[in-house]
Amino acid sequence: MTAASDRNETGAVLAVDDLTVEFPTEDGIVRAVRGVSYRLERRESLGIVGESGSGKSVTALAVMGLLPATARVRGSVRFEDTELLALSDARLSDFRGSGLAMIFQDPMTSLNPVYSAGYQIVETLRRHQPDMTARAARERAVELLGTVGIPSPERRVDAYPHELSGGMRQRVVIAIAMANAPDVIIADEPTTALDVTVQAQILDALETARAETGAALILITHDLGVVAGHADRVAVMYAGRIIETGSVEDIFYTPRMPYTLGLLGSLPRLDREEERLTPITGSPPSLLNLPPGCPFAPRCPMRRNVCDETEPPLRPAGRSTHLSACHFAEELVNTGAGEIFETAGADIDALTRFADTAQSPEEGTA
Repeated sequence: MTAASDRNETGAVLAVDDLTVEFPTEDGIVRAVRGVSYRLERRESLGIVGESGSGKSVTALAVMGLLPATARVRGSVRFEDTELLALSDARLSDFRGSGLAMIFQDPMTSLNPVYSAGYQIVETLRRHQPDMTARAARERAVELLGTVGIPSPERRVDAYPHELSGGMRQRVVIAIAMANAPDVIIADEPTTALDVTVQAQILDALETARAETGAALILITHDLGVVAGHADRVAVMYAGRIIETGSVEDIFYTPRMPYTLGLLGSLPRLDREEERLTPITGSPPSLLNLPPGCPFAPRCPMRRNVCDETEPPLRPAGRSTHLSACHFAEELVNTGAGEIFETAGADIDALTRFADTAQSPEEGTA
């Protein structure tokens, strides 16, 4: 197993360039991913956010080579010096688990219900380290379970998935992902369906996995709060493409895309008083027959004629590392979501007054 301290600390470990994924259907071609490009540096954490159906998970599955045979994949996915899209499935299997590891959303579909947690970790270890003895692999499995925060790992190593809670099952999946010290860990919605306390514990376990393996992380989520605390850079996806990307500070403090601004405006903030939420109305477009122009235009309060005619490219907005796909990115400088989106809860004041009246009846009333 490669020690984290032995790795070259500079350079991109993963480079995705103009990645396109299409799925043929009876109704036509679904363009699930449209020209996605990004670079992931060593030890870096990249958060990919967006609504359901934006192409986040399909992008990750394409990187891992886990899409169905019917998928049409074009572009480039380079892991260090190897072009992954050119490899056979057998050759890709050598990279999965050692170079690239993935944590899926539902641990019950990731874990085999007929094998114990320890067996599945041991299997992963010995698949990529054939010289490891069964005893050494079991000892390492116990150590990994303890590392990700499972209590009594010596006992839990023989437990089956159905005997573990949802949070513990996800910890087992993280242990499997970090078993062979991969260079890249892709976590696809790792905290979905878990309560807030367990979510925090799982994210802590994920950070522990990164610290021990030295891996770079791609964190796919719809939770902007998770991204804020666990990512270095953010890529916002919409309708199959990245529509804004930059550092966490760029995205959270100076967003240059109305969609990003809307996402932030719909997020409750504890650091700002009396700020109403600003929801984005409407639904994402179908990826089956995308209209010309900006795919966000039908939902955008800044919509103009050019938005319906030409889809804006992803280009610098402010700093060279901050990119936005909006014709009017410069108009969003120092703009809050409430300034362009209709504010929700306009009758909250009236409801508050009604509640106060109900709790404090006038004198003389029963």
